[in-house]
Amino acid sequence: MATTTITLEGNLRTEFGKGPARRMRVAKLIPATVYAGGDQPVYLTLPMKETTLALRHNNALITLKYDGKSTMAVVKDVQRNPVKRIVEHVDFYEVKAGEKIEVEVPVFVEGEPKGAATAFVDVQMLKVRADVANLPERITIDVTGLSAGEHITAAGLELPEGIELDVTDPDESIVSVKEDEEAAEAPAEEAPAADAE
Repeated sequence: MATTTITLEGNLRTEFGKGPARRMRVAKLIPATVYAGGDQPVYLTLPMKETTLALRHNNALITLKYDGKSTMAVVKDVQRNPVKRIVEHVDFYEVKAGEKIEVEVPVFVEGEPKGAATAFVDVQMLKVRADVANLPERITIDVTGLSAGEHITAAGLELPEGIELDVTDPDESIVSVKEDEEAAEAPAEEAPAADAE
């Protein structure tokens, strides 16, 4: 598994505040800040369309090019307009090749449990630690053949090579399999009709 890599070209910005931010959005630009440890943050403007598309990729490794420089970064935080949902500001965190960082990854399930059982994701997001060149976009858990009442715990997760799970409780249930209540109740509802005959 390789990290999705994206390149965005931007410009340094020297204006701050609501007025300049409004003018940037009119010009189809998004203000962004790049944090680099204890160094002074770098303030950029990035193209709105390309940046919005890039943000669809969870934990992508983004190369930011500006002022003749180039730096690798991951998204730290995204601010969106609560009504229009457009991106208003992006915070990035600078990373180096070979560095391991902690990221949050959504959990998905695949496969079908036994009978009428249904799989439920108990923990929607997992914190994992991985090399910046090997950041997962998601963790997919196979529930094929599991029976109602079974759980997949943090300790029982099978993670891709090089991915470390950051958990405080190894017995925490990540995915649980439960019997479908509607399917279980259906035979009981049909029984009176059979007796009537």
